[in-house]
Amino acid sequence: MAPSATPSATARPNTPPTSKLSPPAPECCPPTQSTEASKPVEPSIVESPPPPVAGPKQAQQSPLAKSLMAAPAMARSRSHSKGGDVGGEHLAPPEQLINGHSLTDTPAATAPNSPRIRATTIDVPGLTKSKVSPDGRIASRDLGSKLVIVMVGLPARGKSYVTKKLARYLNWLQHDTKIFNVGNRRRVAAGALDSIPVENNHQQGVNTPQKAKRLSGTGGLLDSPVIAEGLTPPRNSSHKRTQSGGIEGGIDQSAAFFDPSNEAAAELREKVALETLDELLDYVLYEGGSVGILDATNSTLRRRKAVLDRIRQVAGNQIGVVFLESECHDQKLLETNMKLKLQGPDYKDCDPVQALADFKKRVTMYEKSYVSLGEYEEKLGMQFIKMIDVGRKVVTHQIRGFLAAQTVYFLLNFHLSPRQIWITRHGESLDNVAGKIGGDASLSENGVRYAKALTNFIAYQKKRFHERQIQKHDTSHMPPHPGDTTPPNPEYSDCCRQDGDGRPLEKNFCVWTSMLKRSIDTAAYFDEEEYDVKQMRMLNELNAGVAEGMTYDEIRAKWPEEFQQRRADKLRYRYPGAGGESYLDVINRLRAVIVEVERMQDHVLLVAHRVVARVLLAYFLGLQREDVASLDVPLGTLYMLEPKPYGVEFRAYQYNPQTEWFDDLENFQLKSDEQKDVKISR
Repeated sequence: MAPSATPSATARPNTPPTSKLSPPAPECCPPTQSTEASKPVEPSIVESPPPPVAGPKQAQQSPLAKSLMAAPAMARSRSHSKGGDVGGEHLAPPEQLINGHSLTDTPAATAPNSPRIRATTIDVPGLTKSKVSPDGRIASRDLGSKLVIVMVGLPARGKSYVTKKLARYLNWLQHDTKIFNVGNRRRVAAGALDSIPVENNHQQGVNTPQKAKRLSGTGGLLDSPVIAEGLTPPRNSSHKRTQSGGIEGGIDQSAAFFDPSNEAAAELREKVALETLDELLDYVLYEGGSVGILDATNSTLRRRKAVLDRIRQVAGNQIGVVFLESECHDQKLLETNMKLKLQGPDYKDCDPVQALADFKKRVTMYEKSYVSLGEYEEKLGMQFIKMIDVGRKVVTHQIRGFLAAQTVYFLLNFHLSPRQIWITRHGESLDNVAGKIGGDASLSENGVRYAKALTNFIAYQKKRFHERQIQKHDTSHMPPHPGDTTPPNPEYSDCCRQDGDGRPLEKNFCVWTSMLKRSIDTAAYFDEEEYDVKQMRMLNELNAGVAEGMTYDEIRAKWPEEFQQRRADKLRYRYPGAGGESYLDVINRLRAVIVEVERMQDHVLLVAHRVVARVLLAYFLGLQREDVASLDVPLGTLYMLEPKPYGVEFRAYQYNPQTEWFDDLENFQLKSDEQKDVKISR
């Protein structure tokens, strides 16, 4: 039945819509006046987006899918009484707002035709379980525990940088997360690329499980396999660029392509954005995903309204939606971000000066209709986060739900300061010589020599890093010159870390060990006047329970069934006995260490153990879940990770007993215990 011409403004918030063409929810409709006086409200905001074309997963719904989609959407109501005037239409607030509740509050369980209201509490793989979620992962029926993150912001504001790090963190915590990048699909749809280069798309590690889909169905723009999220701009491009910045044989994607008055381009960008969103919703609703991140500008009220309406049409009101905006006010940070954009696929092989001028024009086009998150979203009770200067300041509003809270917690410890993170196992111990696991043995003679060499090598690398930072500062210029390399990292101005000439001061260096003797002894030669040496119980090796101090042969002989269970699933297997742990237990106790490493702006060396080193490398390199427990991390290897705008620079060094120094392992490739290559996502 079609909706009546004048629906009641007092309809129950949990009443199902009577038609797919019901008026869109007023969540993103603009108020009477814009939140920014200089930004006029877009008249076209009242236009509802066309109903989504049913894709394969929407057209043929399983019983589970039908039950998920049966959750009633919030009642939409329009009124011709005085209210928010938008292009001649007046929008009445939903009943929840009139009663003082937020737009996404859970409907009352006593309302007629209401679905069962389920609790949305903490789910942590390996630490929680229930009948519907025996492994602790979010069950398919618990839509209220899942999350869609919608990025907002002008170009060159660090949105993709934020999404990559956030996805890596959530996946490392075993919450399946994928990034869906609208810009990548736009380039394919406009003819800039035939497809996203797989070798330059690192989401196989960041996004677990790895899936690639086609955007299909009537009206689908993309007919080639497209993998969500592009992290690193391609090094080489076979496309020849015209002087205007366009692609021969494709649509010109210079600044004019982003002009709001360019109706054809605007329609293309809108369609690509909604198709990308449909793929995101498929992932969260049908493919077991917990978090989907829509990486796009979404800088207008109209676009955010279309995105939110599509989510509510397809997924109902239970699923959490958080808008995450990245703003930049620091001029140094903006300039560096713009340099990075010139290294991206839109400007590859272009003249730097012309490319910079074109990019600034593109930003100007976006600014014409840009409306920041703020007072309007607050009035409607929407969840949002604003990051200013990529972590210098964070504003949150109405954050609800476990995953949303985890997101805020991570972003509060976010920064862009260049530094180095070093990871190594302890020196050889007496138990290593005997082949025993666990225990608390001292270092062997070889282990002592390793500890001394490690101290000398780290001191050398610390000095070299500072010299490179000074050189970078002295040669920095804007606009960039042809042949310039990507700068190490955008960083907002911080006078406290500079000398009188603005040069960076030498960074502090932290050395963290576990509380086990072999780790403490490995760091014994660091001068505590020069290094901040600290012991952390969180860095202790995995506790093997009853198997502590035994060899693997002894475990196989004494408990053959336990031995086979562990081999079948090392990630989830927990050793029996007091204190016995699994890899998932280690991941969760290392969470505080990871967040602290992300927060601090100093160098750090982590002297760890085999399992701990595997888990730490899995986080920083975005390893796939199945590779974590089998990663080969031998004694005598030192790993260096340096955060960069498009990922992490990764190097490995091997201790040489003859020279008592560390050899650089060029083109180093991580391998599993079976010596198979391990794919990393940086």
